[in-house]
Amino acid sequence: MDLNTIWFWLVALLIMGYAILDGFDFGVGILSLFGRDENERRIHFNAIGPVWDGNEVWLITGGGALFAAFPAVYATVFSGFYIALMLLLAALIFRAVSFEFRNKVDSAIWRRTWDWAFGLGSLFPAILFGVAVGNILRGVPIDVNGRYLGTFLGLLNPYSIGVGVLSLVLFTMHGAIYLAAKSQGDLRIRCQKWASHLWMDYVILYVIITLWTWIASPYLFEHISGNPVFYIFLVMFAGSTTCLPIFLKAEKYFLAFLASSLIIVSMLGQMALSLYPRFVPSSLDLNYSLTIYNSSSSTLTLQTMLIIALIGMPIVIVYSLFIHVIFRGKVEITEESY
Repeated sequence: MDLNTIWFWLVALLIMGYAILDGFDFGVGILSLFGRDENERRIHFNAIGPVWDGNEVWLITGGGALFAAFPAVYATVFSGFYIALMLLLAALIFRAVSFEFRNKVDSAIWRRTWDWAFGLGSLFPAILFGVAVGNILRGVPIDVNGRYLGTFLGLLNPYSIGVGVLSLVLFTMHGAIYLAAKSQGDLRIRCQKWASHLWMDYVILYVIITLWTWIASPYLFEHISGNPVFYIFLVMFAGSTTCLPIFLKAEKYFLAFLASSLIIVSMLGQMALSLYPRFVPSSLDLNYSLTIYNSSSSTLTLQTMLIIALIGMPIVIVYSLFIHVIFRGKVEITEESY
């Protein structure tokens, strides 16, 4: 395993961590749109209030790692997806601001405005991240020099929107499980039911998208079956998908959340394996694709950044675990709550 491959999987690991952690934040925010009263909406805010900003560290770290290790990929993707990324950032900013502004004015209209900012600021990123993944899997129109030749509307193709819907359902299910673990009474029961229904929707959508991917991008399946790591991810995916509704029915929410997290890891892991060694396939000609070799930084840069990553990533992981342990348990609304 060379440095380029190590960095490919480090970036994949950061994306997985972000999808797991901010994924349930998105899900809780989306479900807040269905809150029945002021108390329920406050529970949604306070369920993720202590952890959401720490979860987003994984996005910043992932973007930084991509820029440092594979600058050509960073340049092409961020320029080609520019409008989509600006929309994504706007949604994330409004969601972040909603935590601080919601209770600054004693007005029902004011609070409902920021409730909508919180909900929609979670809904749009959940879809946009899936649309971005769908475009990568489908292939992006880049030429031999790595220049993006497409348009913003070209990103909104049926296949990528389908992947966006799948990510929306998956993150909402993930958030419903987390909220069930953090809430009590009627809200907990409803979250459990939502998670069960969303699990069925996710399974159906996954089968459809997988078959669609086989038709749209057959090259993704050419070498994956010969890789033993693929079967590890496959067993992980099948086991977690099967066990999740069992854990939900037994009201073992921690295990259900763990299963949901493993579903995300296994799906992204299979995607990474199918792409490797490509990072961004070209829909014009696969030979124009950005790979882990033709888009990477120098060997010295990769070596230096690896040392920094081996020091920094354990700190981020320990911090994430610590903060979730500190704020474990049911949400209790007090005067100091959001």
